[in-house]
Amino acid sequence: MTYLRELLGQVASSLLRNKLRSFLTMAGIAWGVASIVLIVAMGDGFKAGQRDRFRQLGENIVIVFNGRTEKQVGGRRAGRLIRLDYADVRDIRSECWLVSRTIAELQGQARAVTAFNSGTFSLLGVEPLYAEIRTTPIGSGRFLIERENANAERVAVIGDNVRKQLFGDRTVVPGDTVALNGLPFRVVGLMPSKTQSSSYNGLDSDKIFIPYNTMVRDVPLPDANFHPGIVSDLIYSPASLAQWKEARAQVMRVLARNHRFEADDPSAVFIWDTVEDAELVDKIFTSMTVFLGAIAIVTLTLGGVGVMNIMLVSVTERTREIGLRKAVGATRGWILTDFLLEGVLLAGCSGMMGWFGAYGLAAAVNRLPRQEMFSGLPVSGTTTAIAFGALAVIAVASALWPAWRAANLTPVEALAYER
Repeated sequence: MTYLRELLGQVASSLLRNKLRSFLTMAGIAWGVASIVLIVAMGDGFKAGQRDRFRQLGENIVIVFNGRTEKQVGGRRAGRLIRLDYADVRDIRSECWLVSRTIAELQGQARAVTAFNSGTFSLLGVEPLYAEIRTTPIGSGRFLIERENANAERVAVIGDNVRKQLFGDRTVVPGDTVALNGLPFRVVGLMPSKTQSSSYNGLDSDKIFIPYNTMVRDVPLPDANFHPGIVSDLIYSPASLAQWKEARAQVMRVLARNHRFEADDPSAVFIWDTVEDAELVDKIFTSMTVFLGAIAIVTLTLGGVGVMNIMLVSVTERTREIGLRKAVGATRGWILTDFLLEGVLLAGCSGMMGWFGAYGLAAAVNRLPRQEMFSGLPVSGTTTAIAFGALAVIAVASALWPAWRAANLTPVEALAYER
């Protein structure tokens, strides 16, 4: 404890003797540390914001749509329309072990009528797993269940905007009835208002969800080629994010076999892979963070040069003191450690000031309303470790040469030194 007080006193003495240089040095180090913390936090905030954006659509999902072949295969012409069907869903579930969940989706429209108002809305025939895969929140009641799909029951979950148009400000509860294309459907669930900036078939708040089998029977698509089993698209999620490419390859092999096209045909089916998109976005923001972080480290390095200058001045001013300490028994290692710790302590105190400043600014930003695609400035333990790891390397490198110079002074030349 006594040694620490003496060390702090020596640092304070060096700072007072070199006020302007000391202020600029401490400010440079503080700004360098603050820059690293804020830049890394900003990159993390944008990456988290993008993940939240994709999560509004669904957590790590892949949507596969109908397409048209580009390649000839097996005597079949190019340009054939590929229509996905429920057999594809069953085969993916049974054969693709790298796929955790797969569902079918049937998209259409229906005229909805209540005692208060009416309108035409997007109608989706889905399976119960849809709510989990597609992040579909329920504010009142519940989502569809397996029994209702298996029995093709006339039940519905309605989006928030649909509820407002059909019922206005009136209270709606599960059990109320809405007519879809003249058929009575019992409302079993009501969605709350949902923020959604990404979609492939409209906002979920504008939709009505009914069981897939019910839609096939009661609200078939107005398509001359429609037959039971056709799906508008299928959605799957890979079992492991590390193997999303292998999972996609398995799915493509099944679809290519079922519909007789080449598995590498780029247009046979259209794929929207949110896992791939999220990985690409992460790489972009990571590259930006590394580039800007390198600039911040340059600033921190310049602050380290300032520490070196202050310590060299301190060694010069304390030359006779060093000679006296060596004359009374101080070892070379002790002098080296003393000046090294002094330089590290100076840099460390400056770095702490920068970190607290950055943390305070981040906390203030995080209290503001969240913006789309940006989740604030999260200062994590990893961010702090990166900042202080860089500071530690630069601080030791900056203080080492002055400490080495002080330790190599001989008592005779040190005592004979005159300023």
